[in-house]
Amino acid sequence: MDSELMDWDSIYREEGAFPGPPPWNIGEPQPELAVLIRDGKINGDVLDAGCGHAELALMLAAMGHTVVGIDLAPTAIAAATRAAQERGLSNASFACADITSFTGYDGQFNTIVDSTLFHSLPVEAREAYLRAIHRAAAPGAQLYILVFAKGAFPPELETKPNEVDEDELRKAVSKYFVIDDIRPATIHAYQPELPDIPAGAVPPDLDDKGRAKMPAFLLSAHKAS
Repeated sequence: MDSELMDWDSIYREEGAFPGPPPWNIGEPQPELAVLIRDGKINGDVLDAGCGHAELALMLAAMGHTVVGIDLAPTAIAAATRAAQERGLSNASFACADITSFTGYDGQFNTIVDSTLFHSLPVEAREAYLRAIHRAAAPGAQLYILVFAKGAFPPELETKPNEVDEDELRKAVSKYFVIDDIRPATIHAYQPELPDIPAGAVPPDLDDKGRAKMPAFLLSAHKAS
């Protein structure tokens, strides 16, 4: 996956497709996931799958969780590692690895959180990804996936994430985890100025920080004991 590594890392170096920081870098956990944290839904040791700059992992570590973040982009991992060191969070560690084939954490995690990673994977890589995180999950572990829903982006857009509908998401994940719930949700992101956004595209709703609120699903599941 060398070409994918170069592509993602160039985005985190702010040299890629987006003019500036990645749009999903909002400086805090996604609000949908912050609610899970507030409600006590995140337990034990945590895997932040596709952690990026790891706002989620850093918040959870500050709350006392042992957290591992894994991402393909070395620039993102370096930034997350530096932030953990600056905040004195020795219980947060980060690894640069392919999330579809990483090893070394068998049965370790009580909670796995996928904050906008699933739709970034090639469709053909989903099964390997789910197999890898299933291997890393402890019996009974919780899984949360926040993913763009079909229709989040204009259909004419040449390059966009692999959005899902509910049936597609359920079919993929249920091969490895027991589905507890799939509900409509929202992903918040900054809006880059992209040349291939078609004229007349309907502008998204904005939150109180000027970020786009885009349709998504939040999946909750668990690994069978």
